[in-house]
Amino acid sequence: MNSKCILLFLSMILCLACKPEKESTESLKHAVADEFLMGVALNVRQSSGMDARATALVKQHFNSIVAENCMKCEELQPEEGKFRFEQADEFVRWGQENGMTIIGHCLIWHSQLPAWFCVDSEGKNVSPEVLKQRMKSHIQTVVSRYRGQVFGWDVVNEALMEDGTYRPSKFYEILGEEFIPLAFQYAHEADPDAELYYNDYNMHTEGKRKAVSRLVRTLKERGLRIDAVGMQGHMGMDYPTLKDMEASMQAFADEGVKVMITEWDMSALPTVAQTANLADTVTFNRTLDPYPEGLPDSVACMWNERMKQFFDLFRRRSDIVSRVCVWGVTDGDSWKNDFPVKGRRDYPLLFDRNYQPKPFVQQLITTDSTQ
Repeated sequence: MNSKCILLFLSMILCLACKPEKESTESLKHAVADEFLMGVALNVRQSSGMDARATALVKQHFNSIVAENCMKCEELQPEEGKFRFEQADEFVRWGQENGMTIIGHCLIWHSQLPAWFCVDSEGKNVSPEVLKQRMKSHIQTVVSRYRGQVFGWDVVNEALMEDGTYRPSKFYEILGEEFIPLAFQYAHEADPDAELYYNDYNMHTEGKRKAVSRLVRTLKERGLRIDAVGMQGHMGMDYPTLKDMEASMQAFADEGVKVMITEWDMSALPTVAQTANLADTVTFNRTLDPYPEGLPDSVACMWNERMKQFFDLFRRRSDIVSRVCVWGVTDGDSWKNDFPVKGRRDYPLLFDRNYQPKPFVQQLITTDSTQ
């Protein structure tokens, strides 16, 4: 090879090396680009960059993120007036740097709430006036800090029971139904441009469906902003039905709000009845954790088919669904592992423990990329 050929060859290699890498079209966010945001919950290892394989998946497949834990009240304000924003700041910064639509989760929730929030120094319930002030201070401090950075907030989380009654939380015990409108008012005052959501699980049940519809209607009648209902998608192999899920989706849309499928995962394990024989520990644990080495092909096939059916529903109703968010990147990240017993191994998410897409996801993104 003469010197001119060598120089040409080297130039070609240099050009290829410097050419920006084209974003893969084999991607969930590309497959549903004209339908809804494709979101995912990140833990702090991922938003800090420690789990590089997971963050690479997030960049490829998702365009919206929500914090799994670092924006919850006990994490942000473990002591009254002493806020810890380091991990939340890191999460928001990662989202901005990677062009994500950032969702804040969550402002008011009875769980993962610091012990001091609703009681006085003697452990007795604070007065309504004190609790209102604590709510206002927490909400407005957090929302104001991320004003213009966080697109929308889960303002109130899991305030209702399946029969439509209010959960007997400290918030309800002290303030009654008023705590929900107050939370939405305080959040809107802190960032008038942010979207505001009510988020809950088992939204397919008739009692909760009616109660949430009534709640949305009440907030709107009072002139308060509510943009969407977040339907937590914690599902099992035997619940909910597609019919019940769509009925609730339509009911919420009929109240003039968008629908978001949040916290989506589907346990591949049998639903365990509360009447199981707790005394027989070996039998009970085997029932709870039947596939410690991996899913049988027959179960994996059923899981993929059922997940595809729900994803097809979300796509078909993209006229009312604005975001679908899975609760974790890979099976290894899921909260369903180790719950309700230590060591339990589940397979509820879109990517397996080897960071590979499940068959229905692979089929979806491959089909889309060839069109």
